[in-house]
Amino acid sequence: MQTDLSIVILAAGMGTRMKSARPKVLHEAGGLPIVEHVVQSAIAMAPADRIIVVTGHGADTVEARLAPYGTGFARQTEQKGTGHALMVAADQITHRDGLLVVLYGDCPLLSADTIRGLLERHTSTGAAATVITTLLDDPTGYGRMLLDDDGNCFAIVEQKAATPEQLKVREINSGIYCFDASLLWRHLPEIVPNPVSGELYLTDMIEILRRHGHAVKTLRVADPAEILGINTRVELAQADRHFRDRKVRQLMLEGVTIERPETVTIDKFVEIGPDSVVEAFAQIRGMSRLGSECRVGSGSILRDVIAADAVELHPYCVISDCTIETGAHIGPFARLRMNATVKEGAHIGNFVELKKTQLGAGSKAMHLAYLGDSEIAEEVNIGAGTITCNYDGRKKHATVIGAGAFVGSNSTLVAPVEIGEGAYVAAGSVITESVPKGTLALGRSRQVVKPDWQPKAKK
Repeated sequence: MQTDLSIVILAAGMGTRMKSARPKVLHEAGGLPIVEHVVQSAIAMAPADRIIVVTGHGADTVEARLAPYGTGFARQTEQKGTGHALMVAADQITHRDGLLVVLYGDCPLLSADTIRGLLERHTSTGAAATVITTLLDDPTGYGRMLLDDDGNCFAIVEQKAATPEQLKVREINSGIYCFDASLLWRHLPEIVPNPVSGELYLTDMIEILRRHGHAVKTLRVADPAEILGINTRVELAQADRHFRDRKVRQLMLEGVTIERPETVTIDKFVEIGPDSVVEAFAQIRGMSRLGSECRVGSGSILRDVIAADAVELHPYCVISDCTIETGAHIGPFARLRMNATVKEGAHIGNFVELKKTQLGAGSKAMHLAYLGDSEIAEEVNIGAGTITCNYDGRKKHATVIGAGAFVGSNSTLVAPVEIGEGAYVAAGSVITESVPKGTLALGRSRQVVKPDWQPKAKK
């Protein structure tokens, strides 16, 4: 982290080509709003109090999303170009010396390593400014970098203003700069409105600095995707694919088996231990953390799940905000949500739902059950079709089941209710009162058999 570095992130644009009421920079790629990726890379390089995000369209929403990072904000209420955006930020920047880097809130793929390379290139050459560039096979639509024989940039020419010879240049401007801060602030007021658009463009600083006798250098990045700006949902999908490819590659190199990696969706901050297996079409989202030797079945969707070692998730489980302890087995077709906890070695089978429920160590609920707002101790058996009736129309109530209890199939437990340790609930019972420890509860009417009923019914 460089303490003499300030960073300005330009994130004020409306993003009309996204065709969305949501600010462009809050659209997600790789599991995060695109501007959040940029802020995280910036924070890896400079203290948060030396990072200013320039907001405009949807400023309240953007600033609320980024507030936890502790950055500063400057509002560009009128969109008058990139040079104007930097002028708007000037009042919020208290350190006018050292280095200043300009980033864009819609360029999420730029890595902290590349920013670090930009700083190293800039300081090693003593330039007044350094620009990130890349080579494109088809540079149509981009500003071209015009370099002299010594590799110094003397101008950036936009597509519509370029001569036929200049249009042959394949090296394009990313708009990402590192400036000598004192020189930038001294000469920034010299930018004049573009005669066509009336806007103030930061690209003009290159010619201004050269006119004052200062050198401008470039840093060419090998991967054009790093400077991919997001303007349409097509480009958003491309950025998302880059993030996903990076993540699965990282995990596989760390010892995770990912079957059909092109089909899975794994967010940026997900952690998975070695010798775990992720089957095709799984999604692992948010801040999920899985231990070693786990398996995530095909089609399963996890969000903010904490799983210990050797957890088995069979196909098509949907799990969010839950904790799963060592050796638990879940699914297929199970749903866990709202802080459910599955203790060590517990088993949850097909079409079982847990909500705000703790299932104790070694306990089992294998078929077609709903367990909500429940505390279930260890070695409990929950029969098929069992439900906890936890809602009375006004508020939720708890069900408590003691260790070693047995709940027969198709039982209905009307909360608030407690089933004692080692108690039995007969199949088909409706339980409305607590069942003492070691007893058998039957909550159903006596069976009646009517002989010769079928012939009479047919007549």
